[in-house]
Amino acid sequence: MSLTDRVEAALNTIRPYLEADGGNVSIEEITPEGIVKVKLLGSCGSCPMSIMTLKAGIEQAILKAVPEISGIEAVNLTDIDDPNAVLPDNLR
Repeated sequence: MSLTDRVEAALNTIRPYLEADGGNVSIEEITPEGIVKVKLLGSCGSCPMSIMTLKAGIEQAILKAVPEISGIEAVNLTDIDDPNAVLPDNLR
């Protein structure tokens, strides 16, 4: 199984939770240094809690399943103080 397939499999373990809030995640790139760059989709892309989703959910799932990955970065994190940030309906 390729590195990308293993990262996808790890993401599939948390996708149901992201989808429950109207969000998702996609792999944008895996660098030669082992950094996974992801894009937060749907409500995850505009949620002020996206940093928590990245650190507590996405990062933990990937690092646990694919230990040779050295880090995870989101290409579109929403700052918690962003005035355009929107919480999913079930978190309001």
